[in-house]
Amino acid sequence: MLTGRGLAVLGTAALLWLGSRLAGSPDLHVVSLGLLMVPLLALAYIRWSRHRLRATRRLSHRRVFAGSPVRVHLEVRNDARSPASMLLLEDRLPRALGRAARAVLGGLRPRTRQTVSYTLRCGRRGRFRIGPLVATVTDPFGLAQRRMEFPDVHELIVYPEVEDLRSLGPARSVGGTGETTARRLYRSGEEFYGMRQYELGDDLRRIHWPSTARVGDLMIRQDEAGRRATATVFLDTRRSAYRDGDRSLERAVSAAASVGTQFLRSGVDLRLATVDLRPRRVTPDAFLEALALLEASGRKSLSAGMSPLQDRSITGSSLLLVGGLPHEDDLAAILRATGSFGTKVAVLIAESHSQERIRTARVELARAEWRTVILPMDRPLRDVWTLGTGTRIGAAAGS
Repeated sequence: MLTGRGLAVLGTAALLWLGSRLAGSPDLHVVSLGLLMVPLLALAYIRWSRHRLRATRRLSHRRVFAGSPVRVHLEVRNDARSPASMLLLEDRLPRALGRAARAVLGGLRPRTRQTVSYTLRCGRRGRFRIGPLVATVTDPFGLAQRRMEFPDVHELIVYPEVEDLRSLGPARSVGGTGETTARRLYRSGEEFYGMRQYELGDDLRRIHWPSTARVGDLMIRQDEAGRRATATVFLDTRRSAYRDGDRSLERAVSAAASVGTQFLRSGVDLRLATVDLRPRRVTPDAFLEALALLEASGRKSLSAGMSPLQDRSITGSSLLLVGGLPHEDDLAAILRATGSFGTKVAVLIAESHSQERIRTARVELARAEWRTVILPMDRPLRDVWTLGTGTRIGAAAGS
């Protein structure tokens, strides 16, 4: 097909031909016919040229956290015996990641390849499809073009934002009993169980040096109770639970991801549950990926979503509830479904609610031995990850 430049040349040729007829000028008539042939020859060149192009795409990361950059490398190879003139590359992107990435290659000689790169900034969580890549080949004068689409598509998973809570230190005693939350999670913390390889974030004091010297890799002592400690993260994904809509839901997802990641780093067996998802055990990658792909739920009632929490298999374990400020019916559903849990912590997103509603929720949950954290929209979780009495609950994740 003709480019804008080709159409302009064709229009100019038509006007010159019309002028030659009106003026009766044979010379102008010849010029118009010659000019008319130029875009037609360009079309023939593009049509009959054997362009054998191959394109590949490489992503620096397939899974990243929100706000992290991703470098995308596009490699184009010309397998034909003739050169490919100017190439315009367009890599299609979802609207959430911005406009399609474009690059221009001045020409590609036979049996050669060129690589161009661009950077994506992933501002929100989710699953995104990168591609397909479209290459537009033009003639040397840019009068005609041919589009070639490469169907290769890559999937990019963007995890929610995760705040690092490890630096908050161990918990002090909770509720005046002299027993820390960490101790409640690790009932038999001194019972030795086995060894495993060191992972980023592990306590360096647990390195077992004789095993490290024998194996050649850093080895960590793992306690039996640490292996058996379990926790459940329940995330309220109801659209009706948040006044500010998606913005508040994203805040809740980030809070759940932050605390859940701290659980996993501490060696706790973690379960994830929402109003649409029954409690299921998750690995670190599966946990973050599940949160990345969560969508707002249309459910109105919290009761049906929380009823699976009464399963006996999770009785006595720890529970983290993340959601909006609960209404009276929601509070009743929470207290009814979670009585069998041990340590219970609620992270409530503080939107435009009155202080009276916040105070009521605190009191009702405190009567059922809940620890409540009110998370404002404009403050990091780490700034409020303490109880009103100054007691840190960061160790509820086993820090």
